[in-house]
Amino acid sequence: MTHKYTVLLLREARHIFRHPRHRLCVLNRRAFSVPPQQSYSSKAPLFSTSTSFRHAASFTSGQSSLSIRSHACGELRSSHVGEEVTLCGWVQYLRQDLFVILRDFSGLVQVLIPQDESKHELKNAFGRLSVESVIMVKGRVRPRPAGQENKNMSTGEIEVCAESMEVLNTCRKLPFEIKDFVKKSEALRMQYRYLDLRSSQMQYNLRLRSQLVMKMREYLCNLHGFVDVETPTLFKRTPGGAKEFVVPSGEAGKFYCLPQSPQQFKQLLMVAGLDRYFQLARCYRDEGSKPDRQPEFTQVDIEMSFVEQAGIRALIEGLLQYSWPEDKQPLSIPFPCMTYEEAMRDYGVDKPDTRFGMKLVDVTETFQDTQIEFIREAIIQPGGCVQAICVSEGAKHLKGKDVELLQQTAKTQFNQEVSSVLVRADGSWKSPLGRLMSDTTRQHLLQTTHANTGDLLLIAAGGQERVRPLLGKLRLQSAEMLEGYGMAVRDPSIFRFLWVVDFPLFLPKEDDPGQLESAHHPFTAPVPEDTNLLYTQPSKVRGQHYDLVLNGCEIGGGSIRIHNSGQQLYILENILKEDPSLLSHLLEALDSGAPPHGGIALGLDRLVSIIVGAPSIRDVIAFPKSFKGYDLMSHAPDFVSEVELKPYHISVVWPSVESREDKQP
Repeated sequence: MTHKYTVLLLREARHIFRHPRHRLCVLNRRAFSVPPQQSYSSKAPLFSTSTSFRHAASFTSGQSSLSIRSHACGELRSSHVGEEVTLCGWVQYLRQDLFVILRDFSGLVQVLIPQDESKHELKNAFGRLSVESVIMVKGRVRPRPAGQENKNMSTGEIEVCAESMEVLNTCRKLPFEIKDFVKKSEALRMQYRYLDLRSSQMQYNLRLRSQLVMKMREYLCNLHGFVDVETPTLFKRTPGGAKEFVVPSGEAGKFYCLPQSPQQFKQLLMVAGLDRYFQLARCYRDEGSKPDRQPEFTQVDIEMSFVEQAGIRALIEGLLQYSWPEDKQPLSIPFPCMTYEEAMRDYGVDKPDTRFGMKLVDVTETFQDTQIEFIREAIIQPGGCVQAICVSEGAKHLKGKDVELLQQTAKTQFNQEVSSVLVRADGSWKSPLGRLMSDTTRQHLLQTTHANTGDLLLIAAGGQERVRPLLGKLRLQSAEMLEGYGMAVRDPSIFRFLWVVDFPLFLPKEDDPGQLESAHHPFTAPVPEDTNLLYTQPSKVRGQHYDLVLNGCEIGGGSIRIHNSGQQLYILENILKEDPSLLSHLLEALDSGAPPHGGIALGLDRLVSIIVGAPSIRDVIAFPKSFKGYDLMSHAPDFVSEVELKPYHISVVWPSVESREDKQP
């Protein structure tokens, strides 16, 4: 074989099998020489790897490789005119015995039914088809007649003239049509998920997810030397965090727990000297399902040794830029960064949506000399303040019932009053505060909030820790209301990434404010300059914790970890009041020469849902659970008989009838 062919073949082999340069070698040159008049292909075993591919002779690549079809329906174009093709798919439409629209994962194609008398049997066979039957069609590609092209179909310039057809399977009457414009309830979609997945949108979502994951693997393993390691699913209870699923063992009274994340295992891998770890980790949390949560979910789990926060952030920025879908606007890095304090000050939340303004404005100084009683009482309290948001064109578009709904949210969710100021087109005010404020105060308020005619001001007074989250919530709710009236507030085609850093290491517990809990998890290291505060004022310690936010949703979180056993033990025992014996294995590992390390986990489901514009992560998971955590298709969870429970030494205490009815999916 000439050197030219050797180089070309090895290049093709590496592309197909994704093997690095040193893993491929050419076998017997003489036995597989290529005559000058023949082109080479992947049909002959011209190369080998360290693992023998004995059946490489039959290998072909492409979306129709190793299949009884020659092409996918959606790939046919004008360049295929004149070719004989074999197509397999589902019958999407039947049109008056003239043609069939055939569908597969790649799209639609029009199949012309022969009309001449000599092929009446074939025509009759097409006529007996039902929608969603599975067929195989052989025919020839031809251009559509002039004027009959369909620009809404990727195959709209051609059609396939059927020469034969075989029914591979028939289809019963389905509970809904497999058409994108047909509206289905989510419960029905979950019940017949195998049908819902046939839709073009679900096919797109799952394939984009697959492509994203493949690019991530390539970036981490091939470019940065990460090792893909699977960690156990059966583990033990973890202190703090979310409620866990328990799994019975054969030993009386002993249970496994499904891991909330591989947090401890990936730290142990760093102690083991693996240096760089990642996996697509399945995680489990026994929490109520929300639009952005599931009881089981997937995260891109990453850990590195000998790294600082900046290194982790740079890695993730490069990872996302490298794997970002080609049909989306390219990402620009580095991503902007703000502190937790800046996020709460300007947006009232720790995961701000920076696609639009309406920032919180402190107007305490404006009301410093006010005689409005509830505002004056709020200001004189420790930490008291007056803050506002300006809803651009809110007075112009929002109705009275909308403003009332905003005030109701403040009262029911935050037990807080909110005052509204509508600035009319003529500059006059509609507000219960209007007659209680001087002209100077009015003018100062408008200048401070940059309010114009047609805008709506929402004003709250009270403790900063309550006012900020309240206005942060109303900011998002106002944006949603304006969008309901046709205003473009948050552009769904824009992707705004943001790093949020310098979180508090500990926060007061909701049910016991005198007790502290981890803001992230108990393994996050303090900011070095705050380390001494651990022993004197732990509530003021900042953690080396960083969150990645996309369009107002947290899609990733990580930290630099504690790698000192003594410091980890002190935090567990003295600050969090946790039993350190539950983590004795980790404490012993940290005391065995643990390197400095840190990591992050990206929520894959949430990330993909934002990229494709899905309203819920359920739309990017093949078989998700319902809002209440049920599988409506298989009816899981299900009952287990007493006989089956006996080996696990478990008996069930049945709830009341009313309680069981409340828990129906």
